[in-house]
Amino acid sequence: MFYFLVAPYLVYHGILIAAAIIPAVFLMIKVYRSDKLERESPYMIRHLIRAGILSALLALVEERVLSVILDITVPMESPLYDIILYFGIVAFAEESSKYLFMKKETWKSWEFNCQFDGVVYAVFVSLGFALWENISYVMMYGFGTALVRAVTAIPGHACFGVFMGIFYGIAKRLDYRGENIASKLMRFLALVIPALLHGAYDYIATMESEDGSGYFIGFILILFVVSFLLVGKTAKEDKVIY
Repeated sequence: MFYFLVAPYLVYHGILIAAAIIPAVFLMIKVYRSDKLERESPYMIRHLIRAGILSALLALVEERVLSVILDITVPMESPLYDIILYFGIVAFAEESSKYLFMKKETWKSWEFNCQFDGVVYAVFVSLGFALWENISYVMMYGFGTALVRAVTAIPGHACFGVFMGIFYGIAKRLDYRGENIASKLMRFLALVIPALLHGAYDYIATMESEDGSGYFIGFILILFVVSFLLVGKTAKEDKVIY
């Protein structure tokens, strides 16, 4: 009797969790198969997904603390408030957390021997982040949220990961060549460029006017197309670092 009472509840939440997970898994498989030169080990993949989940938890703490400070120091009605919130707090906290855990897991790994590996690493960490974030949102707000995020937020995180990974892969190649200053610059860009794109994504998404909605659709379409083309080009031109 108890089973028949709880079964619908369990099935419903099982569907929600599946809806939250499937888009991220689909994109992970797409990027993994794009790696034609030398694919990463299952061990590395598991650690990247775990790193993404841990980065989501770290970013959550950072955002909560920094948001409290922002509320105290800047009036909410000020245009500066939204700029600091979306670019300086949300975007930077999330992208820096991803980068921190990705670098910890991969920079000195013997598996990091091809330039495209950087894209794989960053995208998998980003999608691990998105996977955990999506489950949280879907469990709170339902199936409709899963559908919206499946075509916006999850691919968005993957796109930010593409840009992070491209610069990260170049940084590793330069580091192997002994070009330390250039490598550090690429690592800096691997953090800053995704953070700026992420901040723009969130900022435009919150614009309430009709023009704002149009800008957001245009922005995500351009972001998705450019990222898709970059993955194909970078995978095709992949080379062994050492």
